[in-house]
Amino acid sequence: MNLERTFPPHPLEHLPEAPAELKVTSEDFEDGSPLPETAGFGFGNTSPQLSWSGAPEGTRSYLLVCHDPDAPVLGGFRHWAVAGIPAEVSSLRAGAGEFGQPIGEGATTLANDYSTRDYGGCAPPQGDPAHRYVFTVWALDVADTGVDAQTSIAKAQFSTLGNVLARGSITGTYQL
Repeated sequence: MNLERTFPPHPLEHLPEAPAELKVTSEDFEDGSPLPETAGFGFGNTSPQLSWSGAPEGTRSYLLVCHDPDAPVLGGFRHWAVAGIPAEVSSLRAGAGEFGQPIGEGATTLANDYSTRDYGGCAPPQGDPAHRYVFTVWALDVADTGVDAQTSIAKAQFSTLGNVLARGSITGTYQL
């Protein structure tokens, strides 16, 4: 099957404007540059280090989602999501997405599109152009998002729309 196609615009372009902006950075990659090889599925499956700053007053928790909008499936592919990250947490070490790793009291890792509750590594089709992996962090005005481990990533995002105080993202690329 030929997978040739045009890639969609940046996924945040189609979301409601956030009231403020978070700055999201990584010690492992620069915005727009390749992710470490170890971020790949089968090459370590290691989530990159992430930090964020600029949360507005009133931030009670964070929602984190890693999404590949370029996957050749409807809506892209969600590799990792954590809801209810406590407000005092502003960084995650490399490998924090491994199953069972503590992220903070009250944080819940949601099932990704691999159907696992962890960071699912990058896995673009062999020969495809580099895919974008967008790590987005939302600052929320609630500590309890009402999200549990059975909540889909899409529902978690939708159900917290009215609680967004700020949003920021960093994008890495990956190609096999």
